[in-house]
Amino acid sequence: MKLYIPTNYQPTLQPEAMEDAIKTLKQSFQDELAKSLNLRRVTAPLFVFSGTGINDDLNGTERAVSFFVKDIDNRKAEIVHSLAKWKRMKLGLYQIPAGNGLYTDMNAIRADEELDNIHSLYVDQWDWERTVRAEDRHTGFLKGIVEQIYSVVKTVEVQTSALIPQAKQLLPDKITFLHSEDLLAEYPTLSPRERETEAARKYGAIFVIGIGSVLADGQKHDGRAPDYDDWSTPTDDAHCGLNGDIILWNPLLNGAFEISSMGIRVDRQALLRQLELEGCPERASLTFHKALLNGELPLSIGGGIGQSRLCMFFLRCAHIGEVQASLWPEEMIERCKANHIILK
Repeated sequence: MKLYIPTNYQPTLQPEAMEDAIKTLKQSFQDELAKSLNLRRVTAPLFVFSGTGINDDLNGTERAVSFFVKDIDNRKAEIVHSLAKWKRMKLGLYQIPAGNGLYTDMNAIRADEELDNIHSLYVDQWDWERTVRAEDRHTGFLKGIVEQIYSVVKTVEVQTSALIPQAKQLLPDKITFLHSEDLLAEYPTLSPRERETEAARKYGAIFVIGIGSVLADGQKHDGRAPDYDDWSTPTDDAHCGLNGDIILWNPLLNGAFEISSMGIRVDRQALLRQLELEGCPERASLTFHKALLNGELPLSIGGGIGQSRLCMFFLRCAHIGEVQASLWPEEMIERCKANHIILK
């Protein structure tokens, strides 16, 4: 069991005050995000049909929780992992123009998650997607969107600190952009997670670009499914990828703290290339993939921003179970309780 216990931990708020703070934080963040990125709210599905290619495959190995729908010919459905591809289909359905987009309050179950301080079976995030033009598909545009999101994070941190003085501001004024290939060159003996930790410790807030492609050492920084983020398009002679993760330094947990995975999405060429690279060209016949290859879906950028992760960070919590209700191993519950960490 993976569990980190901060020394002499005391929660910033009592349970009732914590619930009120979570409500305030979530409302404030989604309002600020929608305003900054020109997003409209839409209602999200909890499940989709299996075999359509619509569900997010994450790293490609996680099992989706599934069931059979009695009244629809016993057809198999599955709980979503995220809505990376579903959102893009909605952009097209609603004919949302470039520079505008949508967001949704996404809830998911990830049964294969390894439970620890920041990973839960239950996932709640703001899934967002915005239509872009072909000429927007470059790292400069990606960085601009990241900076807008980070500005929202900073704004809400300031608001939280004003309401809860013990939740002092931690974040730097600016986010630092680093490429996964350059992190490997700087820390060649460290694992990807250790590289993130050192970079986050150094800069306070980073965006790691290019996650999913094979690096110079023959390994990936982290896995990404081949059919939503574009992680393979060359951006210069030494780098590729139009996606990445927003990672903050969390001094309470003494480690890197990812709050968002996002990126410019695949176009036709990138999709075909990545399906080949991942050895699954047969996916081109699935519902989502056919629509994209036939030019029926808009170009887009999008991602997910963890709701409980952000609340946990803003409220200086040691465990994600302090801000969300989920299931935890009995041993974890007891060890946390003994150290003033009360899991919901």
